[in-house]
Amino acid sequence: MKRIFIPVVVIAGLTACGVSTQQEIQMGQQEAAQINQQLPMVNDPEANRYINLLGDQIASHTSRANLDWRFFIVNSSEVNAFAVPGGFIYVNRGLIERTDRMDELAGVLGHEIQHVVLRHTVKQMEQMQGANIGVTLACVLTNICNSGIAQAGINVAGTALFAKFSRTDESEADAGAVPNTINAGIDPHGIITMFQKLIEEQKTRPGAVDAFFATHPGEEERIAAVQAIINQYPASQLRGLTTNTTNYNTFRARIRSLPPAPPTRTQ
Repeated sequence: MKRIFIPVVVIAGLTACGVSTQQEIQMGQQEAAQINQQLPMVNDPEANRYINLLGDQIASHTSRANLDWRFFIVNSSEVNAFAVPGGFIYVNRGLIERTDRMDELAGVLGHEIQHVVLRHTVKQMEQMQGANIGVTLACVLTNICNSGIAQAGINVAGTALFAKFSRTDESEADAGAVPNTINAGIDPHGIITMFQKLIEEQKTRPGAVDAFFATHPGEEERIAAVQAIINQYPASQLRGLTTNTTNYNTFRARIRSLPPAPPTRTQ
């Protein structure tokens, strides 16, 4: 897989002082342009239309609804998702193929959207204060960063820009995913069932979902924390929320019918 490096001069300028919303959007646009050029993307119009409709349904109910949100499907069998500053959300095809219901993908989107809402990446950048932050997306899409050989050629620390969030950041994104989905009329229990599904796969197929858990740590305790947040909502508010739709079933079937994803390049 090709390595992607965000221009250090751009980042250094942004970290010298606080990052404005406009600067955040500009940086996100630059990153997204590189990502879309260098990563294999699903270019199916119907599939992309659906994920943007679902993503917009969730993002439009957040405090940053005014961002020009964009949602993309990476044509990778690896299970993962990540957020880029300014409202660019990427979900790997491999994650979508693991879902059974719309609320499961919605939970993932709600989580990644919350990273942007809370400006987690921007806050990390402001704290790094001009550190060397060359970024490789191989760390996001695979577990290559765990390889000693790979570490010799890439700046693993740089993935903190939009991959390696802290456990606190992940917990905050989980907490926000619950109201994000509920406000969009979607059942938040999909957040939990998706986690449970991936944990079971991790047990039965070691390595199959390592990329997801490398960038989304603390899985078991996060399920309990999300359930505790859901329990704070009255049953009357949760009753009738959408778990699945015919349109989602059509979308998922369309993704699964596409030609196999290209093999992940590790160097």
